Amino acid sequence: MNVEIRSCEDALRVLAEHLDGELEPVVGEEVERHLAKCRSCYSRAEFEKRLKGQVARLGAEPVKPELSERVHSLIQRFTVRAD
Repeated sequence: MNVEIRSCEDALRVLAEHLDGELEPVVGEEVERHLAKCRSCYSRAEFEKRLKGQVARLGAEPVKPELSERVHSLIQRFTVRAD
């Protein structure tokens, strides 16, 4: 992906890919330069990093059997209705 970061909109559009390390190094460097200059986008990036960390930690916790059964039951109900 060859993206030029000219505005906050450009930076925010690729922020998720940047945080996931999926951008080409040149584009990632442009995003980092933008974040170094723009407090608003920097704050957004920090929020997204923290949120991503929290979600990852939640995904590592075991799910209670009751919740697992309920989710499977709902999936089955919706799958049957879709057929």
